[in-house]
Amino acid sequence: MQFTANQIATLLGGYVEGDPDVLVNQLAKIEEGTLGSLAFLSNPKYEHFLYQTNASAVIVNEDLQLQKAVDTTLIRVKDAYLAFSELLKIYHKLRNERNGVEQPSFIHESVTVGADFYLGAFSYIGRDVKIGNNVKVYPQVYVGDGVVIGDNAVLFPGVKVYYDCKIGANVVLHSGVVVGSDGFGFAPQKDGTYSKVPQIGNVIIHDDVEVGANTVIDRATLGSTVISKGVKLDNLIQVAHNVEIGANTVVAAQTGISGSTKVGEQVILGGQVGIVGHIQIASGSQVQAQSGINRSIGQENKKWGGSPAMPYSSNLRSQVLYGKLPALEQRLAEVEARLKKLDDETR
Repeated sequence: MQFTANQIATLLGGYVEGDPDVLVNQLAKIEEGTLGSLAFLSNPKYEHFLYQTNASAVIVNEDLQLQKAVDTTLIRVKDAYLAFSELLKIYHKLRNERNGVEQPSFIHESVTVGADFYLGAFSYIGRDVKIGNNVKVYPQVYVGDGVVIGDNAVLFPGVKVYYDCKIGANVVLHSGVVVGSDGFGFAPQKDGTYSKVPQIGNVIIHDDVEVGANTVIDRATLGSTVISKGVKLDNLIQVAHNVEIGANTVVAAQTGISGSTKVGEQVILGGQVGIVGHIQIASGSQVQAQSGINRSIGQENKKWGGSPAMPYSSNLRSQVLYGKLPALEQRLAEVEARLKKLDDETR
């Protein structure tokens, strides 16, 4: 794709300073700009790159005062950062714009499909599936019987959605995501073996959710595992059966949430957080990476850290004390030695 500086300026509501017909065909960092690339500058500490970049055009704030002449074409806008972000969205949409059904693929005759549907090769859509408008299903995706997929959803290559699960509008499932696999339910037997408990619930993912690569969301034993509106899940996360995650919560990579735990709204969970089952985490909680939560958090909008998790400030003080333990041990040994010497002298 190739555009002139003038076309980009028009798209962003800005104006050109330099050659309006210069062509760009790629995006780049300003310090890595080459001929044909478009960069942006919003942070003043990177301004020196503007005078040495090889980018063909650079998006800058309209109030930027140049310290010396530049060799590149400038596209001046009110807010360079926001303008470049908008450009990235447009670029991403154009890059991923696909329609039609590729072969070989399978769609059951009972499936209903909205307008502008794309189905990649080697994908499978089971019986009684309902698919909304402008849905993109990339190659090698499996969609089981009875699944519902809302408008503008995107399922990237290798996604697996088991039967009866519901995917909302504007949901993005990245490669390797599994929705609706069995929850970890096994009943111990008298002979020491385990009997599988059938998992007959489903997963409901509400609108505007994004799920990172290789994350797994288990189906409920009964009822639903629920991911609420606006939730963002990173790569490599385990969400167990009957978990409920509140709206606009963000979870970082390698976090595990055990069964039937309820996470509130606008919670932030750092990477590698481990959460036991059947507890509640209050809305607005922020949990430091690698923390272990072994009991319910009832206070809203508090920070937590450590394993087991404690109030964040207490955890910081504890870490300071941990660092002093070797010195304290040495001092204790010295005191014990002195006491022993005094005891020996008095005998």
